[in-house]
Amino acid sequence: MADVVVRSAREDEWAAAGAVTVAAYRADRHVESHTGGYADVLADAGTRARQAELLVAVDADGAVLGTVTIARPGTPYAEVSRPGEVEFRMLAVDPPARGRGVGEALVRAAIARARELGARRLVMSSSERMVPAHRLYLRMGFRRLPERDWHPVPGLDVVAYAFSLELA
Repeated sequence: MADVVVRSAREDEWAAAGAVTVAAYRADRHVESHTGGYADVLADAGTRARQAELLVAVDADGAVLGTVTIARPGTPYAEVSRPGEVEFRMLAVDPPARGRGVGEALVRAAIARARELGARRLVMSSSERMVPAHRLYLRMGFRRLPERDWHPVPGLDVVAYAFSLELA
């Protein structure tokens, strides 16, 4: 993981961050195509960067390996956060970069950013089918937050997690 740096995305990296997000979701069959529907939302990293915070994980050559979006409650990208919390969304690691600790580095950066913002908790929600990601969250100290589970569309169950920043 020493060759991976997580930082705010630069404007010239927005397209790559969007492409990585779509590639990750397609690889795991969470979207069927690289365009249309939710894939278009995932690809639009520029809007995420303007309406939330967009972080990227890059290698020593500057290649975007992964990305995550940080949202404050009440903002356009917030789904489950409440006052005193920060939320992360759309965590994605480029499929060829998996197994290098990129996902964990992005989650650690989200935790650090939530602390910087003075949040009590970092929260997130994820499709119930994203089991490998759920294992990562639990290993890192996240706990289920079942009262915030939700169903954005028929057939899609989304489960919530929280990381306490007060105890960590």
